[in-house]
Amino acid sequence: MAINAASAPGLYIVELPSNAHTIQAAPKSIAVFVGYTHPFKTRHFNVAVEVDSFTEYERQFGGLYASGVVDAHVAYSINEFFLSGGVQAYVVGLEPSYWDQNGNNLGKVAQSAATTTVGGITFTARELTDLIPLRVTIDNINAGKADITIAYGPSIETYRGINLTPGDPNYIEARIGVPTKEVSALVTVSPAGAYAFQKTSNQALISTAPAGVATTFSEADFSSVFDADSSLDKLDIFNLLLIPGVTDNNICSAALAFAERKHAFVVLDPPAQAAADDSAGLTPMQTLIELVPKSPNGSIYFPYLRTIDPLTAMPVELPPSGFVAGKIAEMDQIGPWMAAAGLGTVIATTTGVVGRGRMTEARLGKLNQLGVNCLRTLPGIGTVIWGARTLVANNPSFQQWRYSSVRRTALFIEQSLLMSLTWAVFQPNDDPLYLALRTSVTGFMLSLFNAGAFEGATPSQAFRVLCDRTTTTDDDRANGICNIVVAFRPLKPAEFVVIKIAQLAGQAA
Repeated sequence: MAINAASAPGLYIVELPSNAHTIQAAPKSIAVFVGYTHPFKTRHFNVAVEVDSFTEYERQFGGLYASGVVDAHVAYSINEFFLSGGVQAYVVGLEPSYWDQNGNNLGKVAQSAATTTVGGITFTARELTDLIPLRVTIDNINAGKADITIAYGPSIETYRGINLTPGDPNYIEARIGVPTKEVSALVTVSPAGAYAFQKTSNQALISTAPAGVATTFSEADFSSVFDADSSLDKLDIFNLLLIPGVTDNNICSAALAFAERKHAFVVLDPPAQAAADDSAGLTPMQTLIELVPKSPNGSIYFPYLRTIDPLTAMPVELPPSGFVAGKIAEMDQIGPWMAAAGLGTVIATTTGVVGRGRMTEARLGKLNQLGVNCLRTLPGIGTVIWGARTLVANNPSFQQWRYSSVRRTALFIEQSLLMSLTWAVFQPNDDPLYLALRTSVTGFMLSLFNAGAFEGATPSQAFRVLCDRTTTTDDDRANGICNIVVAFRPLKPAEFVVIKIAQLAGQAA
């Protein structure tokens, strides 16, 4: 760079462009939820949709619902995710396939929305009503006007001064909505002949299940989500993957394999009826864990949790993954090296673990060794996560990935480097590139060391970055390969705190 001659002797500053490449930390707590969503209100099925609050989830997927036919775990789990500390998520809503009571697959049978007709007005439910009835009331009929009230659980909509005059602002179709233009969140209306107000009280819409349908769960509904080039596969980055309430081995295995490919981590649920032991005649979790697919990129949490259902105000049992993922996301504000377990993980929105999941210390110890992370309700404290192990914790060949926090730290480093080192592609594969890579990666690892992510008193004790002619051989260079070796000493959770007590002989002075 040329410097113009100065008019007087002195010091002059010349700013030179930097060729340093800073590595940006990858996002740490983006969760993905895969499963069935509201069959009437989901805007797009089989597409990964970003949501940053439960309100946004309601707008895109219709919110909570109760049904004995269509699984509702995703809606409840993502609600608990945000309530427990989650901040960002993607949802892949699945359109259900239907099965009859004989186990025959009926395919994508159109869901039959409940309807009722009063005085020539047909009300069609926008909610599933096989468990919670939706009720319509028409009263205060006077001078061609009426009040209409629609109630579904705690949701109540009241429309006053409705008339039957097309084009009027208070015309029934304009105020409540028709199938092609939905206004009400609960119903649409359409004529079944001439409209005529007729007083009615609590006219119930009670059934939405197609005739002969017994259930909707199908492995085939999930299979394409984890395929190459799917909508979810095209997401650049996410960290946690949940399939709430799903325990089918093939689906869990596909989710774990997909997470390994995407450098993400799966949070699995136990079977709903899994018990701490066999005292209640149920299958103990200690037996069921043997059937769960194994991967260092996943953890399983047990048991189900109790809470109050916002729809019915009644107690309900929910799978733990949504609660747990929220707490993981909350702990990630510090970093993934912090184990999401212990007294800092009190789950405020639960009333405790289910009765069949209560266990002794000895039973908890056995499950912990098998890689089952237990949730406990402690007197005076609340319900906490009391385990931080991966699915391979019991396998001696995977001892370096015993702890979920250690595995997630490695995945975080991998995602950060993959995201930030693309500039190195097509650069000359020689010493200047090696130096630039070492400098960039060392700077990033040093920032993690300063944040307390590693064990060790000094950077040289905590991590190591190698990238030179010892890591990249002549054959590697001939094949266009440049190897970077990154090693770190992880922080491991103190699972066993031993207190030694000694008694002094003699009396105190």
